[in-house]
Amino acid sequence: MSRVLRAVAFLLCISCLPLHGFFQLQTHTDAEDAAGSRITLDVVVTDKSGKTIKGLEEKNFTVLADGHPQRIVSFQAVGMGDSARNAESAQIVLLIDEVNTGFNRVAYERDEIKRFLLQNGGTMVHPTKLAFFSDSGIEIQENSSRDGNALLAAFEQHETALRSVRRSEGFYGALERFQFSMKALQSVVDKEEKQPGRKVVLWISPGWPILSGQNIELDNKQAKAIFASIVSISTALRLARITIYSVDPLGVADAASINSTYYEEFLKPVTNAKKAQIGDLALQVLATQTGGLALRASNDIASQLNLCVGDLENYYTLTIDAVPADQPNSFHPLSVKIGSAGLTVRTRNGYYATP
Repeated sequence: MSRVLRAVAFLLCISCLPLHGFFQLQTHTDAEDAAGSRITLDVVVTDKSGKTIKGLEEKNFTVLADGHPQRIVSFQAVGMGDSARNAESAQIVLLIDEVNTGFNRVAYERDEIKRFLLQNGGTMVHPTKLAFFSDSGIEIQENSSRDGNALLAAFEQHETALRSVRRSEGFYGALERFQFSMKALQSVVDKEEKQPGRKVVLWISPGWPILSGQNIELDNKQAKAIFASIVSISTALRLARITIYSVDPLGVADAASINSTYYEEFLKPVTNAKKAQIGDLALQVLATQTGGLALRASNDIASQLNLCVGDLENYYTLTIDAVPADQPNSFHPLSVKIGSAGLTVRTRNGYYATP
């Protein structure tokens, strides 16, 4: 199918979208995110080698909203030394994506996950639950566990289900995988927002189709629908205290592919519907914007998972008052500065608010 025909097919497929878009914020509403509420930031500080930094104090941090310093209302340093607090505030969802990953690669991926679960004698550092995203939908374990052997037993009972949409060639299969992935993300948020504390989703996937590019232009209604989804996803992930990490299981074989880095075109926050594109909903974009990582170009999946989990060894939870919004769904960029050279700070890059 030519680019032009693909574009026409895409526009026809999303022309019937309701204005609330692909993703709906169910438990919370934009009104609950109004001025006067507080913003919680889980902040990771690393050195040049990627090791997390411990021992920082509130005075070491400066939080900027809309470019202006904000008062830190509360501050908490979370480290491995406080196991009770750590168990409460950091829980892991290990999500195996069988929809967007080829069947042959899923088989290798399973061996790497087994290696990850059995390290340290099968004792998980953090409470962990498994989630399986397949043709039948998404299945998420009810309870978390530190028992890697028990998690592995549950993992081995799951039969890899090859998504039938993969049999669809080209654009149409890509569109269906995207829509299916949005539903899976909705399910993850709906379930995990009910749990207290911080949640980390390790989404093992090359990502769903980005569906943006040349010859694809959205009309006003379509752009509004996509922007509504962007706002809802960003707000839901923040309120649920979910940080996403994407781990590409395709490894070095996909390292040179433009598809593995195309998401970088969409990392800039979307401030209004006129700038909205479907690429703004890419898995790797959500990971980066929530303060996580988008990892690729490695066959050592277990080590990449450990790199993600390593962010929980030491981190800091800061709370600030929300900046009053002057219009519906206004975006407020956030950044956190550290008064020490050579350190990298990661947290979510902003939030949407409504008067």
